[in-house]
Amino acid sequence: MGHLDHAAFGWLTPALSYVMACIGAALGLRCTVRALGTTGRSRRNWLVTAASAIGTGIWTMHFVAMLGFRVSGTDIRYDVPLTILSLVVAMVVVCVGVFAVGYSRDRNRALLLGGLTTGLGVASMHYLGMAAVRLHGQVHYDPVLVGLSVLIAVVAATAALWAGLNIKSPLAVTLASLVMGAAVSSMHYTGMFAVSVRVTPSGEVLPGATAMQFIFPLAVGLGSYLFLTSAFVALSPTADEREASASAQRPVQSAAR
Repeated sequence: MGHLDHAAFGWLTPALSYVMACIGAALGLRCTVRALGTTGRSRRNWLVTAASAIGTGIWTMHFVAMLGFRVSGTDIRYDVPLTILSLVVAMVVVCVGVFAVGYSRDRNRALLLGGLTTGLGVASMHYLGMAAVRLHGQVHYDPVLVGLSVLIAVVAATAALWAGLNIKSPLAVTLASLVMGAAVSSMHYTGMFAVSVRVTPSGEVLPGATAMQFIFPLAVGLGSYLFLTSAFVALSPTADEREASASAQRPVQSAAR
């Protein structure tokens, strides 16, 4: 069995991946709050932004954490199409869950359905990402820990959607995002602790790209997207702020007449 190191760079990758998960969760929750305060095309656009933020945050969290993954006795490469597919799965499935909550009249049913769908999608993203790993040997999984990781993903997704429906204040969203980041990170590392590798030494060149060749630039790009979108959301006025601004302008306009 090869020795697995989940934090080859020390606490850097776990801490940075947690931060990315928190940013994605916070941005997604804020966008969901904005969506529920609007209708029509505006609601749809906010929900799409929320889903892309949460999905991107989770995916970035996963692969930033994977930058610190090492197995003694073998190099590691990543299958590019499968890695990209894991990102698409994360965004699409989270979008389904967010839209179910954003448009359903029965919020409780939508919450359960959306949480289950999104949680299974997050778990699928994780294990698709693991299926993209190429190394000299065979990867095995502990089924109990795999099941636990899927359960954590479903509970975390349900909690995130519940928070989107019930939490409004920026402080509460911040606290909820910290909890969500911890839940997503727990799901990831529970899934990683389920992994064992039987190394088969070989001189053959592995197919795929190294983490630094492919995943690092993509993670940086997606992290920049999260930062820029966060800035947009932070600077964009809420419906209450627009109403307050309009109310403040009415006396001025009346006096001018």
